[in-house]
Amino acid sequence: MTDRPKRFVVGISGASGAAYSLRLLHLLLQSGAEVHLVVSEYGKRLLAEEAGVTKIDPQSLLPELIDSDGSYAYKLICHPNKDVGAVIASGSFIHDGMVIVPCSSTSLGAVASGSGSNLLTRAAMVTLKERRNLIVCHRESPLNLIDIENMRTLTLAGATICPTNPGFYLKPLTVGDIVDFTVGKVLDLLGVEHTLATRWEG
Repeated sequence: MTDRPKRFVVGISGASGAAYSLRLLHLLLQSGAEVHLVVSEYGKRLLAEEAGVTKIDPQSLLPELIDSDGSYAYKLICHPNKDVGAVIASGSFIHDGMVIVPCSSTSLGAVASGSGSNLLTRAAMVTLKERRNLIVCHRESPLNLIDIENMRTLTLAGATICPTNPGFYLKPLTVGDIVDFTVGKVLDLLGVEHTLATRWEG
């Protein structure tokens, strides 16, 4: 057994929903986890257009986690999407789960068809191959039959499809509340404790 911290892989693709990915990264890092991040080319455009993030590095992605002295104590490792030889592309890289959030229909289809032409899809394929937890937060709507069949294929392969569909029974008051609903579901699936108000109490 190892006493290493929890380790997760996060992929960001081009469907709208930068707020989901940034909030998840923030909470995973605050939990003490080591996070390996890969962003597709369209994911970079998404972050720039929706969140004003133009550089994929810890300080640009999560400036609120920078200490007052300018230091950054969290374990966020950013990998270029073109580097299919990066550590997260190897089955010998042990981690506790991968999340693609948001996941476009294009990335959904690539993973379902076994296309590992970039690091994001390659890491997802390896996660399935090694029987590790893969969570796919598809965001596009409406769905066509191709999307539905791709979801079926990934589900049969062991992935969990977790659409970014908010529930309103907790009476959200802000966009942040709606984002937290989905992020809380993802944290539950990863086994990461949190205090987000996302569960129905009955």
